Amino acid sequence: MLLDEEYMKAALEEARIAFSKDEVPVGAVLIYNGEIIARAHNQVETLQDACGHAELLCLREGSKILKNWRLLKTTLYTTLEPCSMCAGALILSRVETVVWGAPDLRQGAGGSWVDLLSKEHPIHNLKIRSGVLAEESAKMMKEFFQNKRK
Repeated sequence: MLLDEEYMKAALEEARIAFSKDEVPVGAVLIYNGEIIARAHNQVETLQDACGHAELLCLREGSKILKNWRLLKTTLYTTLEPCSMCAGALILSRVETVVWGAPDLRQGAGGSWVDLLSKEHPIHNLKIRSGVLAEESAKMMKEFFQNKRK
């Protein structure tokens, strides 16, 4: 979908900001009524907080904007498959759809490591799309970790 690529490009912009701050390059944007209402990038190192993931920060900002913790009818775009912590937050926040770029073989909770997102949940089930601009997302992650190993 063309719109998926446009929104994912905005998430990639956030990932580039994280990269420039020496943070793992993950970015996220939250869409409501066709508009980006929140954006965030990883800030684990900056905040010294393991919960400083782009997805969580974006959900928090979206809740402030909508003045509601229930993020009904929203779509979260993230450059990397959400981890189990972020997957739980997506479900509990009632996000309608999650779209991610690259898979995360080490921590991905959308099927790469575990599959929490497609499992039937008693409270809320997400629509999922994956692989959107995956190559660009994966390339940035690869470059980041290659630089770290030098």
